[in-house]
Amino acid sequence: MLEITDIINFLEKHIGLDEINEDSDIEKDLSCYGDDFDELMEAYAAEFHVDMSQYLWYFHTREEGAGNGLGGFFFKPPNERVSRIAVTPKMLLNFAETGRWQIQYPEHELPKRRYDLLINNILFIIFLASALIYWWLK
Repeated sequence: MLEITDIINFLEKHIGLDEINEDSDIEKDLSCYGDDFDELMEAYAAEFHVDMSQYLWYFHTREEGAGNGLGGFFFKPPNERVSRIAVTPKMLLNFAETGRWQIQYPEHELPKRRYDLLINNILFIIFLASALIYWWLK
């Protein structure tokens, strides 16, 4: 049978902190977010055999990086369109015991496309093309 110490030891190993308790908010208290949070959840699912098919990352963590570029000024990323739900070691223990992610997410709707990322990509292409044209004309 799993115990909270199993989850805390797992988190300490993956996050590199040793001041973790059963109610620690993994993103806020342990500063684990974005890609690191995603990798942690993948490792957790594999180690504790948890079905994560119902897991929605954007309720639990923000994206990596300082911001969402200029596109984020016009269109909010998914995590800014919903209310954040903290993930704690106690929750992870409960899910590990049942073998599946069991959060009932509130009703929400996300756009079918990530327009913030689309704008960022277009701006990057324009910048790159401008730099190449400048270099070629020089």
